[in-house]
Amino acid sequence: MITLECSYQKRVGLPHYSSHQFSLTLRVEVADLANVQSESARLYALLQQSVDTSLRQPGFLPGRNGDKNNDNGRNENWACSPKQRDLILKIVQEQNLEKQEVERLAQDRFGKTVKALNKLEASGLIEELGGPPSGPGRYQRAGAP
Repeated sequence: MITLECSYQKRVGLPHYSSHQFSLTLRVEVADLANVQSESARLYALLQQSVDTSLRQPGFLPGRNGDKNNDNGRNENWACSPKQRDLILKIVQEQNLEKQEVERLAQDRFGKTVKALNKLEASGLIEELGGPPSGPGRYQRAGAP
């Protein structure tokens, strides 16, 4: 007998710098070596469909009604400084950036959600988005102030 172990994982960025992640792992036994490739393809499709179906139910989403907010109505549960948080949110708003795109950038660069970025990582994100200190970043939209 041959044992196949297949895993599939996906993280999805959600509004308000939230994200959800789900993963599944399956183990199956295959009697014939000639069936490994077809069984592997079948398991991948099954895992992908199962994870995608599960992620369509986002559950709780942070927002104005459920968050602990500061005076500005902004979420306080950020790892960076309040000034960095406010600057990130200001850049996103002023440049009409998609929050999910900013979330994806943070995931790609640092492997974390925007809210989980420490001060050094938040500085890097701010610079990438077009904030101080180096002027326009690569993600600034054309025609944005």
